[in-house]
Amino acid sequence: MKEFKRLGFDSEESQSVVNNLNLLLANLHVHYQKLRNYHWNVTGSEFFDIHETTEAEYTEVIAEIDEVAERIRVFGATPYSLMKDYLEVSEIEETGTDLTSKEIIQEILSDYEILFSFMVDTIETAREIGDISTDDLITGFMRRREKMHWMLSAFSKED
Repeated sequence: MKEFKRLGFDSEESQSVVNNLNLLLANLHVHYQKLRNYHWNVTGSEFFDIHETTEAEYTEVIAEIDEVAERIRVFGATPYSLMKDYLEVSEIEETGTDLTSKEIIQEILSDYEILFSFMVDTIETAREIGDISTDDLITGFMRRREKMHWMLSAFSKED
C-alpha cells in the first residue's frame, strides 16, 4: 500500500513552495495598497480612465491575495499577515500620493515585472515537486496580468 503524504509532498518539498507563495503574497499586498493609493489620489485629464482601471485591478488583486493565502494554509503553513512583514520582504516599494498619470502607469508596469518574477519562481518551484494546483493558480494570475501589461503599455504610448 502506498504511504499517504499530505497533498503528495513532504514538508521539505512544500516549504519551498510556501516560501515562494509568502514572498508573492507580500508583493501582492504592497501592490494592492499602491493601486488603492492611485485610485484615491489620481488627478488630471486621465482621471476617469485611471480611477476605473485601478479599481478593477485592485479588486482582482485582493482576490489573488486571498487565494495565495489560502493556498499557503492548504499546506498547513501560516501566510504573512502583518504589514511590517510585507514591507520587510517585498521588492515592490511604496510611492507617494502625487504621481502623474504617466508615473502611475509606469509604476504599475514596474510592479508587474516584479510580480512576474515572483510568479515564475513560484511556478518553477511548484513544478519541481509536481504541485499542479499551485502551478495552475499562479499561471492564471500571470495570464491575466500579461493582458493588463499589454493594455497599460498601449495606453501609456505617446500619440
